[in-house]
Amino acid sequence: MEIEKFIENFANQFDETDVSQFKINTIFRELDEWSSIMALTIIAMIDEEYDVQLKGDDMRNSNTIEELFNVVNSKL
Repeated sequence: MEIEKFIENFANQFDETDVSQFKINTIFRELDEWSSIMALTIIAMIDEEYDVQLKGDDMRNSNTIEELFNVVNSKL
């Protein structure tokens, strides 16, 4: 799994946030569009794209896109 594709898939879940905001070190909770619904959307995208089931703790313990990527990659 490549992080560039992960970032692209992550960014595609957002409607109003400019794609330039999504980088490896982006703290996703600080994005204006971030919400609990967006968290569920990201969990669903990861399940669909990578066949990985995240737990709430996986999201809570990840701050950056890279940290979330590492969690997903560890479960592949």
